[in-house]
Amino acid sequence: MTVLVALAANLLIAAAKAVGGLATGSPALLSEAAHSVADSMNEVFLLAALRRSRRPADGRHPFGYGKERYFWSLLAAVGIFVMGGCFSFFQGVEALRSHERETTGGYVTGLAVLGVALAAEGGSLLRALHQVRKQPGSGLGGDPALRTVVAEDGTAVVGVLLAIAGMALHMVTGKVLWEAAASLSIGLLLVYVAYRLGKDARDQLIGEAVAPELRGRIRALLDAQPEIDNVATLLTMRLGLDSTLVAARIDLVPGLDSEEVETVSERIKRSVAQTWPEADQVFLDVTEAPPKSP
Repeated sequence: MTVLVALAANLLIAAAKAVGGLATGSPALLSEAAHSVADSMNEVFLLAALRRSRRPADGRHPFGYGKERYFWSLLAAVGIFVMGGCFSFFQGVEALRSHERETTGGYVTGLAVLGVALAAEGGSLLRALHQVRKQPGSGLGGDPALRTVVAEDGTAVVGVLLAIAGMALHMVTGKVLWEAAASLSIGLLLVYVAYRLGKDARDQLIGEAVAPELRGRIRALLDAQPEIDNVATLLTMRLGLDSTLVAARIDLVPGLDSEEVETVSERIKRSVAQTWPEADQVFLDVTEAPPKSP
């Protein structure tokens, strides 16, 4: 629902900004139109991510499709950079080079369009922040789709404010330099947001471990098991929003026969999964501890 609200708002705003920008020739308004078009395309990516990541595991993907969210979030970051950031830079440079945009005819209408856009973007941002508050356990870091929507809406609000400031100062001073500065600032903002979102998606795609605090609690649970003499290695990796792989190499106490080892291993796996339901893939490798040096 959060993504659908953001998509509807961005489509409406993109059309209004594009019409206003073409009518007035305002570089700041055209930069914001490109920003909204990029955001609209990204919402489509995120809807694809939400749908495809829910597919059940199969033979080709035994751990499921949870990482689809991270892949489509990476594409959304690229879209913000290419469609939003680069076009805003282009508009800013063109405004500095052109001497035909010193007129401000129709700018009152353009400012009115931006005012409506600010209200719509602000409403979408509030909806996304409300969704964040409903997920206290994971927050922004847990869901890449939600994180992208919040970043897009927050950036959109700041971008609209920059465009309003640039157009208003252009009207007051008669200098297009202010709008060029607004367009370049919007471009820098979009490039920074795209970099941060892309970096987060990359980390998750290549295999990101759980938070150190959670890893410490999992290790403490394993250490507390009376049958475990030593936890030699503990590896974790997030497979999706609600799926985590836990792999541990453990040394059991001496004297356990094969049936006891099997029973103990299954009990420990169930204990980990019951304590942290997202740890749905638990693997234990029973091994002997390396001999201690004299």
